Amino acid sequence: MEPSPPLSAGRAEVRIVAASPEAARQVAQALRRCFASTEQRSYPAGAEGGTRLHFSVDTTHVAKPERSWLAASQSSGQDRTQMDEV
Repeated sequence: MEPSPPLSAGRAEVRIVAASPEAARQVAQALRRCFASTEQRSYPAGAEGGTRLHFSVDTTHVAKPERSWLAASQSSGQDRTQMDEV
C-alpha cells in the first residue's frame, strides 16, 4: 500500500467497506451529493468478499445541487405552445 499524500485543510480521505459493490457505490453517491470529491478507486475487501472504495472529499466546496424532478420538468418562459397543441 503506497503512502497517501498529505491532506490540505478541508480535505478528507474516505474509505468505505461494504458487502457488495452496489452498497459501497450508494454510500459514495450520498457523500458526493454533499461534497466535491475525487474519482473513486475500488478494491476487493478481503477473503470474505465485499468491496472497498477510496476517494477524497473537499469539505470546503459543496457539490452542485441536483435539480429535483419537479424543477427539471417545469417549462421555462421561452417554451411556447406549438401550433398542433391544443
